[in-house]
This record gives sequence, structure tokens and C-alpha cells, in this order.
Amino acid sequence: MSKLVAFAAIQGGYNIVSKAEGELKQALATYDASTKVEFPNTAYYLPVIYSLTGIKVQTIEDMQKPLEIARNLLPAHVKRVNHLPYLGPLLDAGMAALFAFEIQEALRYVREPDFYLPQEEVDLDAGKIWLGAADDTVFRKRGVEFVDGSAPGFAAIVGAAPTPEIAKDIIEDYQKRNLYIFLAANQNGTTCAEQLIEAGVQIGWNTRIVPFGPDISSAIFALGFANRAAMAFGGIEAGDYKRMLLYNKDRIFAFVNALGDVNAEWAVAAAGCVNWGFPTIADTDIPEILPTGICTYEHVVGNVSHDEIVQKSIETRGLKVTVSEIDIPLSYGPAFEGERVRKDDLYCQFGAKEQCTELVKMAEMNEIEDGKVTVVGPDIKDCEEGKAYPLAIFVQVAGREFQADFEPILERQIHHLTNYIQGIMHIGQRDIAWVRVSKAAVEKGFSLEHIGKVLHAKFHQDFTKIADKVEVTLYTKKEDVDKLTATARAEYKMRDERVEKMTDESVETYYSCTLCQSFAPNHVCTVSPERTGLCGAYNWMDCKASFEINPTGPNQPIEKGECLDPVLGQWKGVNDFVYKASRGNVTHYNFYSMVYDPMTTCGCCEAIAAMLPMCNGIMTVNRDYMGETPCGMKFTTLAGVMGGGASSPGFVGHSKYNVTQRKFIAGDGGIKRLVWMPKIFKEEIKDRLIKRGEEIGIPNFYDMIADETVGTTEEEVYEFLQKVGHPALEMDPIVG
Repeated sequence: MSKLVAFAAIQGGYNIVSKAEGELKQALATYDASTKVEFPNTAYYLPVIYSLTGIKVQTIEDMQKPLEIARNLLPAHVKRVNHLPYLGPLLDAGMAALFAFEIQEALRYVREPDFYLPQEEVDLDAGKIWLGAADDTVFRKRGVEFVDGSAPGFAAIVGAAPTPEIAKDIIEDYQKRNLYIFLAANQNGTTCAEQLIEAGVQIGWNTRIVPFGPDISSAIFALGFANRAAMAFGGIEAGDYKRMLLYNKDRIFAFVNALGDVNAEWAVAAAGCVNWGFPTIADTDIPEILPTGICTYEHVVGNVSHDEIVQKSIETRGLKVTVSEIDIPLSYGPAFEGERVRKDDLYCQFGAKEQCTELVKMAEMNEIEDGKVTVVGPDIKDCEEGKAYPLAIFVQVAGREFQADFEPILERQIHHLTNYIQGIMHIGQRDIAWVRVSKAAVEKGFSLEHIGKVLHAKFHQDFTKIADKVEVTLYTKKEDVDKLTATARAEYKMRDERVEKMTDESVETYYSCTLCQSFAPNHVCTVSPERTGLCGAYNWMDCKASFEINPTGPNQPIEKGECLDPVLGQWKGVNDFVYKASRGNVTHYNFYSMVYDPMTTCGCCEAIAAMLPMCNGIMTVNRDYMGETPCGMKFTTLAGVMGGGASSPGFVGHSKYNVTQRKFIAGDGGIKRLVWMPKIFKEEIKDRLIKRGEEIGIPNFYDMIADETVGTTEEEVYEFLQKVGHPALEMDPIVG
């Protein structure tokens, strides 16, 4: 910690306590010692002093004891040499200054009883704008908002901005986030409150912009308000200073913005606020106190630009702000998640025959701008009716608690969060997403930008704990989409490989995924280390992280319980969970078989496997392949037949990665049964197929798998298998 900031703050503490002692001495000489002192119409005496010490200051004479405490709290002055950079002396100096501030303001009420307005609104006609301590009527009305969460916190702003316009921008940004703004102090005779009035901004309790007073001492009303809330609504007893300060740190999310040059008195006031866990963020180049300790994160941060001070303050305090409204022209909510956009209703679509990719990546705090949504390329207004276009949705998330492990969890939310938009239909995930836009949505003014606004708002709402900033970019130019898709596929590969060495036997807990039940009500996906989610977006570790973020969400832990069939892959605990989660429609299924009671399938699967009896094997087809297949059905037909949450013997949905996992249809003979797949799919997982072939002792297995260049009928495939000596032809019959 800087010797300079310690010297300035401690010196400021001495100055303030000395001033208060002088004012008290003068008051005792002017008034009777028994003269009543109070913040009018309040029940907590001088609330900071009372809440922390239990001392009831009711008269001028009563002020002497807390002022003595303040004097005794002042630490030794900083020495020129052998300075110990501890935070403790600063906290003591700060607390001493705050006690002195409260005494100064109480004496002002005695000397100038009409200085403050005892009401909610300012009186511009009378030139009276300072409201002072909130009386109990105002406090009871407003204080409960800090407890029920409708007001997430407050910004205590001291000083003044360089211009009224800058002051207006800062304050309105806080208002958008539902914060209260408490104003105090002046900078060279100018106050932020007066700047706002000049800029035409209404101030007062009704707009959550509260002008407490023109001096730094009036900032004490903000801390008094916080402590009164702790006593009134938090049940904290007066004098229990430790619980009082911890309550404020944990429940009242407040911070200080110092606008303008920070003198010694402001410095010690900032140190005092640290006792509450309230950090100070300044627009000037002041000495900083960056290590964590008392505050959630940094204690004092300086040299923050005016266009960044709001976000930096929220970040530093650890305040989680919820976006209360989503600014889009369409209705929004879970009721629209199952809505279909059919052919006759369709205006345009993204994906289908074009590439549609989604990627969520972690970013550093200073790399992105919260709430920024950018559409790069043509938007809906530029689209022709009936056509398909490429799209890439790139979401960057920054947060103090955010981890790279959380990326796929948020990425998968794009599916249902987009589906919540009336008239918009979303299917798939990763690089096989598909978005359909209805004519009705376009008529109401829908833009791709609105997807970004939804994701920004809902990520803040649903992932408050980990998401501090969210920026969304949507690309519609083919070259941009292809570039992001290449990046995304590398990310998907890295995520999938994290669980490669795990086995289903090595864990006792699997995880559910019920995200797709809006389209497939009976579908319950169970994710194990060796069976990734059939959508391809979630593996076992992803689900584990998802549960940590949202314990009541769609990824619930499932205790395997008794193993009923180790070959087919069936467990009693899984069956019990599936029965309940499918509302009694599915009693059981097998993890490792597509022939006998396979797992249910939804329309979001990356690929579908089907049995080819003549070949004594199976084929699999990915969503991207539009051609014919040896089973006689295209992917779209297969998905329509068995993608509604059914368990369909002879067919099963799965992820692309699952093909090369060791347990892939192990109950039916494993990957040796794979005889046909589209060339595009085969090339995509080529390296893993070759590696898997080596593991099963067939190094040239990759070359034995037929594709559409060989044929798209079962007869053509069978002829090829005989030619290459495919192992499936020598295996036991696939159906016993």
C-alpha cells in the first residue's frame, strides 16, 4: 500500500476530528449541554455511531464520548522511514473521520434547522435541494428495496463531473441498473446535484437520485442509511459492530465514486467506507489500494475514465446487476419456447443449407463492453423471403467468477433463450444450429440484434453469479461465419477431449439434461463420461459445471445405483430418474445399445444411427448431410420419425464425438458395426476414427467404412463391405 495514500488519509482523519472537536466546543459554549440533537424524525439517534458503538447520542453533551472514541482511533502519523503498509491504521482513521462527520452533521441540524429539506423531493423554486438524513417514513419506504433486491445497491457520488452532460450520463447509467445514487460533497464549489439540475435531470428520492448535502461530511447519511437498513430489516443489534459491517458488505452493495481531485478529507472518507466493504472508484490518478482483504475485490481504484466508471464500479464491488427489461419488439417468455415456425409462416432462416454456428468464449473484463450487440453483415431487413443464410453467434462473457469450463453451459442456453422469442424457432447447437424467423416477427420489426439483446439480458438474469459483462456479435457474411466456425470447431474439440480418459465405471454419478423437453417432452438425456449429450454440446464435465452454476437447472446429478446390465448399460438409479423426469412415459433405457431399448432422442441430436440388417451393421448420418442414406431415410425424415423423445429400437440419436467413444453401441458389438456414414462426417472425425481403429486392432478400419461415393443403398454398401472384408460381416447377427 502506498505511503502517500496512508499519509494523506491519516492526516485527513486528524483534520476532520479536530474540526468536529472545535465545532462541539463552540456548540457547548453557545447552547445548553442538554440541547437535543437528532436527525429529525428518525429512530436511530446518530445511526452510524449508535449502530457500531451502541451509544445513544441525544444531546450535545452526549457527543463528547463518541468524539473521544474517534480521537483514540486515530493512528500514529506515517513515519518517513520504516512505514508498515498495513490497511488497519487507515480503517481506524476512516472510522474516526466518519464518527466526526456524523457529529458535524448533527450539529448543523442544531445550528441551521432549515438547511435540509425533511421530504422526498427538492424545492427548486425555493432554491433548496439538500435532503439530508432520510426520515423514517422515507427510510421505511425505500430501505426495504435494498433487502428484497429491487434496489441492488447504491452509488455514493462525491464531488462533481467535468461537465453536466458527463454527470447526466453517469447517473442515468446507474439508474438503468436500478441503483440508488446518493450525492454529497462539492468539487471547487460545484456539486453533481447542481450539474444534474442544469442538465434537466429530476433529482429526489422518487428518481433514486438523492442529494444529501454539499459537503463531504454529508456522505455520512449514505452510511447511516445502510446501517439503519441493517438494524431495521436485518435484525442486527446496535453495538454489534462486526455483524453490522459484515451485513453491509454481504447485503448492501454500495460503492463510492470520487469525481474530481481527492484531498486528504476525501481520502480518509474513502478509507472509512472500506470498513463497510464499500470500495472507492475515482476518475483521477490517485494512489490505489488494490489487494483484496476487506472489500470483495479492490479497495481504491483510480484513473478510471468517465465512460468506464459505471461498469468498473459494479465490477469492483462485485455487484450483480439484472437487466429487468428486454428491449425487443416481440413478446418474450418460456410460453413461446415450443412454438414452431412452419413452412407457410417462414420468412427466412439461418442454417439449414447454410452454416450456422454458436460460440461462447471467456473474455477479460477490459476486453469487452457490457451490453454491446453488433451485427456484422446483412440483417433481417436485407434478407429475401424464403431464403437461407449463414449465421455465427459469438458471445463473449467476462466475470470475476467466470471460468472457461462454463463456456459450453452458457453456449447451450442460446438454444432455449432464442426460442423464448415469439415467432423465432431455434434447433440444434454448436456448428449445426438452425434459426427460423416467422413473417409475423419480421412485420413487428425483428432484427438479429434482438437475439443479442436477449442473450445479454438473460445471461445476466440467469447467470448473475458468474456473468459481469456480456457482449454479442452476430456475423452473416459467409467468410466471417466460416472463420468463426473454424475457431469454434477447435474449441469444441478441446472441450470434448477433456473427458477422453474418463470411463463410465470411474464415476458413481451421471447427469441429466432436459433442456430440449420443450420440443421433445418425453426426452431425458443422461450424460456419462463415455456418452456425451446427443446434441454434442454437453459432456460429463460440462454438466457437472452446469450443476455447480445452477443447482436447480436442467443438469441434475443422477446416482447410478445398482447396475442392471453392464453390457447394454442400464442402472436402476438412472431408470428411476428417467421415469420421473419423463412424467412416467419412459420406464428405462440402455446407454450402449441402439437395438434394445435405446436412449430417447430429440430433434437436437447431431447424428442418428440406424440399423442395416443386410450388412449386419449400422449406419450413422449427421444433420449436415442432405442426401439419401442406405436405410432409405434422409436425416430430416429420421429426425421426424424418432426425434420427439421416443425410444426407437433400431435407431438412436447421438453426438458426433460419441461415435469414437469406447462405449458407442458397445452392447451391439461396438464400432465394428459401423459400415456407412456420409463422407463429410467421416472426414470431420477422420483422426479419431483412425485412432479408434488402431485401438480395436484394425488399423485400416477408416477405409472400410462406406460413404455416399460407394453407394446409398444397402445392396451397394454390402457389396463394398465384402470387397474390403469389413469385420461386421463376421460378427454374430446384430439382432439375436
